[in-house]
Amino acid sequence: MNTVDEYIAAQSYKHQAKLETMRQAIKKTIPDALESMAYGMPAYKLKGKPLAYFGAAKNHIGFYGTPVTHEAFAEELSGYKQGKGSVQFPLDEELPIALIIKMIRYKAKTINGSEKIK
Repeated sequence: MNTVDEYIAAQSYKHQAKLETMRQAIKKTIPDALESMAYGMPAYKLKGKPLAYFGAAKNHIGFYGTPVTHEAFAEELSGYKQGKGSVQFPLDEELPIALIIKMIRYKAKTINGSEKIK
């Protein structure tokens, strides 16, 4: 798979809607983010630096920010299974889009320094 469109299309119907929701949330929140594929999953960079990755797993959607971002939202992420810099959003639950957007904005601000992010 060479594109995010191909990646999403190759997933189960149950995964596709959540993956597309996450994709659109990232693109709307940080329109300047460069979308590509990396590590076999959708990837987003801002100013050449990693912003976020996400991918489909059997029973969850994996969201890979960075350890710094996940540490900053440790309390809000406490109800989800996590690894260093990763979090698993169960497939049978609604995606916490508001939280994902907050995390994306936070990471963008760390990349941009003091520049404003909408």
